[in-house]
Order: sequence, then structure tokens, then C-alpha cells
Amino acid sequence: MHDDRKLVEDRLDRVLRERIRPAVHRLRVPLEVEVWHAPGEPVPVTEGLAAPYGPARVGDIWGRPWGTSWFRLTGAVPKEWAGRQVEAVVDLGFGSDTPGFSAEGLVYRPDGTAVKGLHPRSTAVRIAASADGGESVTLYVEAAANPLIAGPVTLLGDTETAPPEPLYRLRRADLAVLDQVVWELAQDLDVLGQLMRELPLDTTRRWDLLRAVGRALDALDLDDIAGSAAAARERLAPALAAPAAASAHRVSGVGHAHIDSAWLWPLRETVRKVARTCTNVAALMDDHPEFVFAMSQAQQLAWMKEHRPEIFARVKEKVAAGQLVPVGGMWVESDTNMPGGEALARQFTHGKRFFLEEFGIETEEVWLPDSFGYSAALPQLVKLSGSKWFLTQKISWSQTNSFPHHTFWWEGLDGSRVFTHFPPVDTYNSEFSGQEMAHLVRNFRDKGSANRSLVPFGYGDGGGGPTREMLARARRLRDLEGAPRVEIEKPARFFAKAQAEYPNAPVWVGELYLELHRGTYTSQAKMKQGNRRSEALLREAELWAATAAVRTGFAYPYRTLDRIWKTVLLHQFHDILPGSSIAWVHREARRTYARVAEELEAVIDAAQRALAGGAGPDQVGTVVFNAAPHERGGIPAMGGAPVPDRPAGQAVSATELPGGGFVLDNGLLRVTVDRRGLVTSVYDVAAAREAVAPGSAANLLQVHPDLPNDSDAWDVDAFYRNTVTDLTDADEVLLTHTDDPARAAVRVVRSFGASRVEQSLVLRTGAKRLDIDTEVDWHEREKLLKAAFPVDVHADRSAAETQFGHVFRPTHTNTSWDAAKFEICAHRFLHVGERDWGAAVVNDSTYGHDVTRTVREDGGTTTTVRLSLLRAPRFPDPDTDQGVHRFRYAFVPGAGVAEAVREGYRINLPERSVPGATVVAPLVAVDCDSVVVESVKLADEQSGAVVVRLYEALGQRARLCLTAGFPVASAVAVDLLERPLAETSVAYEVVGEQRVELSLRPFQIFTLRLNPLV
Repeated sequence: MHDDRKLVEDRLDRVLRERIRPAVHRLRVPLEVEVWHAPGEPVPVTEGLAAPYGPARVGDIWGRPWGTSWFRLTGAVPKEWAGRQVEAVVDLGFGSDTPGFSAEGLVYRPDGTAVKGLHPRSTAVRIAASADGGESVTLYVEAAANPLIAGPVTLLGDTETAPPEPLYRLRRADLAVLDQVVWELAQDLDVLGQLMRELPLDTTRRWDLLRAVGRALDALDLDDIAGSAAAARERLAPALAAPAAASAHRVSGVGHAHIDSAWLWPLRETVRKVARTCTNVAALMDDHPEFVFAMSQAQQLAWMKEHRPEIFARVKEKVAAGQLVPVGGMWVESDTNMPGGEALARQFTHGKRFFLEEFGIETEEVWLPDSFGYSAALPQLVKLSGSKWFLTQKISWSQTNSFPHHTFWWEGLDGSRVFTHFPPVDTYNSEFSGQEMAHLVRNFRDKGSANRSLVPFGYGDGGGGPTREMLARARRLRDLEGAPRVEIEKPARFFAKAQAEYPNAPVWVGELYLELHRGTYTSQAKMKQGNRRSEALLREAELWAATAAVRTGFAYPYRTLDRIWKTVLLHQFHDILPGSSIAWVHREARRTYARVAEELEAVIDAAQRALAGGAGPDQVGTVVFNAAPHERGGIPAMGGAPVPDRPAGQAVSATELPGGGFVLDNGLLRVTVDRRGLVTSVYDVAAAREAVAPGSAANLLQVHPDLPNDSDAWDVDAFYRNTVTDLTDADEVLLTHTDDPARAAVRVVRSFGASRVEQSLVLRTGAKRLDIDTEVDWHEREKLLKAAFPVDVHADRSAAETQFGHVFRPTHTNTSWDAAKFEICAHRFLHVGERDWGAAVVNDSTYGHDVTRTVREDGGTTTTVRLSLLRAPRFPDPDTDQGVHRFRYAFVPGAGVAEAVREGYRINLPERSVPGATVVAPLVAVDCDSVVVESVKLADEQSGAVVVRLYEALGQRARLCLTAGFPVASAVAVDLLERPLAETSVAYEVVGEQRVELSLRPFQIFTLRLNPLV
């Protein structure tokens, strides 16, 4: 037989496009259109319904960027449509065929009931099955003129820069009859046509489908689609009835609508996107009781409760029915690289607690499909939150290496393991297309050992989630020869089946590093600074408020802290903290971080003044508070004491060098700054060892071109390193603070391009570190600024702080997996070293780093640590990072990891001074250097109990005694939600009234509730 495949396939495409789909709504009458353009920000629904509407018509332009227009649509159902299914079909003139990225609408009835969301692939709104015909119809559409944000540069990402001209044109507003038989035929042909194209050419099934499609098209009268659709469906029925093979792959379909809590739209628009999506899925559930939909972000449902209680009521109804399933257990789908340990723990605390309190549901699945890599701390946090399964998809985006598993056990820093699935469909917005189904079967890495995967299906980001077309495909794919078997079910059912099928799945140890989007560690520096500062202030606010509450009866600000935590957690969303949102998002976030800082500073100040004893007119003296988990300068960890008379240690000397430059010496370090302001020597006196590699300079500022091949704000591509400019010319090198024996500083000013940098290199009495305060007035475009520290050590790995510990990464490029980690994330420190000596670079707000090694001509090894300070991508925010930035970082020679941990906390938690004379004993203390107290707070249940979270920071076993600064009636091990743990591997014992003895595994997190003795 002749090969006529292409002939039949092309025939199918054209008939579907030009005859069948248009015939779904063949009978139509126009609706009358009126419009009201809201003058500013979106208005409440009641105001939109009551607005003064004016005449409009199809073809009119509407929608200034980010504006809202309300359309009132009225008409009557023709009497001849009696007994038929009637729908309104509304096309707002979408700027893209992709749902969620241009105009969107939400349809209301006159009583304000939300009915349906509109987007380019969902324009029909069910009215009713007409009984007698002649019924009047009135609908309102809240139409959002969200612009299509496209690169390489756009001004549409902020109301302050967007041009005022309207973006859209109303294309259609009709009443129409839905021809169910024609619609079903379209779904039949859609599924069989897509499946046919994906089957191998040498299979009988492919040719059977080709012939069935051809016969169906032959049965179709192109001049009477409605009259011949049933006959065409009969010809397809045998092909649709052929059952799947017994060995067919099993797919668990889970309805989903991945909604970025901010990205190419501001937070306020996300609230409306969630409203549209919840309305859509609730309506779909009414018609399809088998439909299951998962929602993962507690914040988004909290928005519905606050802003749209009538929609939240529908959500609760569907949760109770078991159709809408909360998953995820986190406040938002956060970035997991950059949030601090306590913040990542609170993502689970607040997320899971919301689902428990609002719905009575204990979420067991952690659902993070789209974050940009996954911290090695997560498995332990997942288990401590009471969850047991983890889902991601983003790792399929890696540029270099394909991840070897789709179902596996993921082992974290401390050895905790969580059963993990990575959907082989490689999308979290599946449509159940034939291409997707074929891809997941081919792609599944665990064939022969497992045969089951999960498919999240539905349009995201305002696309409204699943559609009736997707559910129709799922029904046809339930048991269809040549395709995997599809069953729509809850994620928990999938995970239970998958784990039972594959209990001995392979193990992946350590972080899930995404070989992409490495620029997110650096883009939008003020997001990073705002986050790090907020985390530090929250630690202090809880610590000092709890201490003051126990000691003085201070009113612990439960509600204030709860609200601020949720605000900070929201801004850790994976397009806000990473710096990959539009300008509007980051402009608002900067203001929010400033408000958060102001509120927390007030809480801290009030608590510390209560502890210090107040400051009357005759009050003399100063109490210095140390929020760090380590003693410093005579001030105990997490305590306060009157200011010491003078810092201990040798006075700092400063000597000018012949020809320019200076030597700073405090007896511990001898630092040489040459006439160019470059640090050419940092000599460790006790170790008699030079830290800076021969012929190199530390704190060398370097500028690279930074134009990645794609995704400007997200990516740094490896070729940026091929070109570098060292900033060695100085405008000024000047010795400062010459009258203060406790410190000496060299001020260095450099100009480059359109920018200027001013640095202060500071050496202090008793400090074995060189502090570097940097101010950059940054006006470069598509450049990357780094600060390099070439260290004279032979190190084949670096230690980078992550949440509740540190991770080792290779400094070499032996394998493609090693080479792909050319830009890495670290928190407060990055350490390199040999067995007996090392050095650390610590920082107060930087996350992006790189570490390289070279062998010199003298045979020695130079291991270079670099901080990524600033980028200047132009999409999606064309002015990313333009302006003044301030950074603090320090070089710490002779440091092990323990010293790196200590110095990292020091630089992020500066001491505070308050008038007073009272010694403030720590509320809790530990006697083990490897154990860090991460947080001290009062219990969320407002019982007055003190909750302490601590962890082992060095990767070794620890035996310790925790001493409470108050009598303790009992101590209870609790989970992240502060619930008693049924089982814990930590052996702990209360000794007397104030001591708890315990032991921890390497990197183990332990939370203890101390109930005061009344």
C-alpha cells in the first residue's frame, strides 16, 4: 500500500481547524456590549457591578497596561434554541495564545457570583440548558489588561514606565449553542490523531489509527458537520475501545495550575489570578465529580480568605468533597537555595498550619515543581514538618546532565531520606497531549523496576487550571491501546502506590543542583539584602521579646511576628527573592522590606529596653546585646552585658609603605595594601603563613560581560569567564581612623565604566579577619561584578553554608557534573582549606559565589573564592540593580569551618547598645561549640513555653548540655509545628530544673519546648 500518512494527517489538521472546531458553536447571536474603564487600580466587585457603563461594541480597543475594564454583556436566548445547551463566547482580544500571559477576565452574574475565568484557550461560559428559549442573559466581565511581557527589553513591567496606549481589542461577544456531539468528535480526533503521530511507524496500531481517522473523515459531510458528526464518531469507536496493554505505563493525573505568586505581574494581580483559577476549577468540579485538583501555596488560599471570601467558601466546599486537595505544606513555593534555615522551617510551619486550621488536612506531599534547585537541608525539614513525600520537576531543565532517576529516595545533609518523584512528562502544565504521553513513557528512567508516574495537568499562571478538553482526553486515555493508562487521582494515592511498587528505589545524596538559572543567586541585590536582613531581625525580635517576656512580663507580640513572618516568607517566592520578576514587583518588595525592618527594629528596641532596665534622666551606662549564638567581646551568646571598657588585644598599627600603600597589623594578622589599594598580603602571624597566593591580590574587584543566551535575570552562562577586567586603578587610597587604636582602615575609591566603588578595608583589635565595607554606585549594563580572594591552599572542595549546615562541592572539573557547578550558592560563609589550615570569606547579604583552582609554576595551588556582588540584566526589569548598593564581607585567614560559622553569624548580627546597666543572662545556652541555637521564641500556642531550635553545624556528633535561664518543669521534643514528636532519635534528659542533656547526629536539627516551672 502506498504511504499516505502525511496526506491523512494534513487532512485531519485542516478539517479540525476549519470545519469541526468552528462548528462546536455554529449557532450564535451577538451580545450587546457596554464598558466601564476603572480609573486606577482594580476595584471591588460591588463597585465594578455598579459602575456607570457606556456603549461599546466588538472591535473596540480597551485596556491601558495594567488597567481594568468592566464589560456588561446582555442579550436573550433565541426561542428556537429551546432545550439546547447555551454558552456565552467572549474573546477579549488576547495578545498571546498562551494562557496567563496577556489579558485575562473573570465573568460574574449580576449578583456578584464569580462564574468563569477567561483566557485565550477558554472563552466559553456556560449559561444554562435553555428550557423554552427567550431567556434574558446579563453577564459582567472584569477584564485585566495585563501586558505581554517580552524581551529583550520592555518598559511594560511597571506602571511607572508603561506607555498609556490601550493594548487589546474586543474580538467577540456572542451567545452560542454548544453542539455536544461535534465537541466530542473534536476530542476523539484530537486524542487519536496525537497518539497516531507518536506511535512507531512499524506498529500495527499506528496504521489502524490512520485508517480509522481516514474513515471518520470520509463519513463527515463538510457542509453539514453537525448532521454527520455522529456517523464519524461511530467510525472511530472501535479504535477508542481498544484496551491498553497490560504492561502499559500507569499515569496518575493531578489537576494543577502552577501560579507564580509574583513574576511578570505584581502581587495584587496574583490575587486575581488565583480567584479566576479557583472559580474555574470549582465550576469544573460541579460538572466532573471525578476531577481532582491540587493547590500548593497556603498564601494564595489565605488571599482568597481575606479578599474573596465567597470564592474561599467554594474552595472549602470542594476541599470537604475531596476534589480540591491542599498539597505542598509551605506558605509559598519558595526558592530553597537562599532562604535561611529558620525561614525555610517556617515555610512549613505556616503553610501546614494554615491547611490544618482551615481544612483539617495534614499535607504529606511537599510540592515544589518550579524552584531553581533544591537545598540538601530539605529532606530533614520535610520529615520534621510531618510530611513524607517530595515532588519536583525543574531538574529536567538542567543544561548539561540528565538526572538519572524519576523516582528515588532523596537523602539530605543529616541522612534523612524522603521518597521523591520527578515527573517524566517534563512539565507541570500538561495538557494530556499525545506528544506528552509518548514523551513520558520514553523518558521514564526507572523502567523495569517501576511503572508509574504523576502528571500535573492544567494551564498555570492565570490560565485557570485544567479544562473540559483535558478531562475529555484523560477519559479517552484511561484504557487506550498504544497509550499509558491515565487515572485522575489525589497525589497521596500516587505516592502510596509508587512507594509500594518501588520501596528500594535508588538514593540520591545531597542537593538537587539545577544546572541553570545560576544568576538568580545575584540578580536584584536588594532582594537578597532585604531577605537576609529580615531574617536576622526576626531572629532578634523573637529572641529579645521572648527573653523580656520571661524576665520582665514583656508582652510578646505574637500577632505582629506572625504577620511579619508571612510577609517575609511570601517574598521568598521563587521569582521574588531570586530577582526574576518585573520592576513593579521589586519596587514594591524594597518598600516592604523597609517597613518590615522598621517594625522589627521597634520590637527589638522595646524588648531590649525592658531588659536593660530603662533609661531615666539620671540613667548612666550602656548594655550591649549580642544576638549571635556565640560569645564575643565579653558579651555572652544571646545575652547582654554592660559595655566593656576596652577591646582586648593589641592595638592596631598602620605603617605607610615607601612608594605608597600601607601595612595594618593587630598582632594576629598583618595586612598589606599596595598603592593601588589591592590587598597583596594577609599574613597569619600564629600560623606563620601567608593567605594570599603569590603574585595575586585579595579583594580584587573584577568585571565580566554578562549576556546569557537566554533568560537574562535567571542565567549566568559559563562563557562569561572568558573575558574579565581587573579593577586595579584607584582614584584614592587613604589611611583613615588613625586616632583609634582599636582599628585601622584604608579607604579605596575606584571609578570604572559609568560606576564608582568605595571600599573601607578595616582591621580591628583582637579580630583575625579583614572586614571590607563596600559601596557601589552601579550603572553598568549586562555586566557582572565579582570580588576575588585567591588563597594559597590546595583544596579539592569548598564548604558552603546552607540551611542548618554546609555542603561540600568540588573545586575541580573532573566530570560534567562538577563542571556544571561553576556558580554556586552559599549563605553566610564559604570555606576552603587544607587539613590543618584554611580560610573563609563571610558576607552579610551575598549568595552567588564561584570557586576555582589553578596550579602555579612554583607547584603550589591557588584556590580562588569569588563573591558575585552585582549583575545588570535588562529583562524582565530593564533597570536591574542600577543605583547605590552597600555590602559587608570579610576575609578570615586561619579559619576552620567552626570559625567560618562564628564569623558568618557575627557579620549578620551586629551588636546593639541600649541605655542601662543590667546584665542580661541568656534565656538558653549550650556548652558545645559545634551546636548552634538557631531560634529562641515563645510557643505559638501562647502557653508561655519557650521553644528552642538548634542544630549541629560542623558535621560531627555532639553531646551537649542546654541550660535554661529559668526553672523548667518539663522539656518536650517537638516538630516544626511545635507538636510533640511521637518518635525522636535524640536522647535527651532533663537534669535538675534548668539543664537538658542531649546528643545530636551530624547536621541534625532539634526543636525543644521548655515548659516553665510555675
